[in-house]
Amino acid sequence: MDAIELLKDLANRPSEVAARLKDRVRDEMLNVHPGEHDNSVAWLLWHTAREIDEQVSALSGQETVWVSQNFDERFGLDLEPHELGFGQSAERARSIVVDDAGLLFEHLDAVVAAEQDYIDTLGPADLDDIIDEQWDPPVSRGARLVSVTEDALQHLGQATYVTGMDASVFR
Repeated sequence: MDAIELLKDLANRPSEVAARLKDRVRDEMLNVHPGEHDNSVAWLLWHTAREIDEQVSALSGQETVWVSQNFDERFGLDLEPHELGFGQSAERARSIVVDDAGLLFEHLDAVVAAEQDYIDTLGPADLDDIIDEQWDPPVSRGARLVSVTEDALQHLGQATYVTGMDASVFR
């Protein structure tokens, strides 16, 4: 397996985790904040998709799926165009309220597909391109793609954990 095939396999993992999560997520649990945590399951799923979307859009030069596929309008959230949840205040995070689990999963699958399409445009040498010199060491395209998916998988793991809690938490 070459590096491009490996990245494509990795990039598909959020959709695979989400597919297993779909049967566990009920609409009534989406906006609950177990333990009074600021991030609900809806926020975790929304943020997971938005972070992939924004970072892949920055790499590809393409419009975000959020805008190009009208998810911004479909979600109906009062957000800035490139808001993705990073650094949000507790109040702002709690303002992300989504009552349709299917829409959250559809959005995530769409951004994973866009990432797959982007990776298809790359060759092995492209992975070494330095795309962010603000870090020490500077970040390559390949490292950024890995970190995008790694962060997404952590948030999906959090959503999986929360949805496995006793149902009394969601009342």
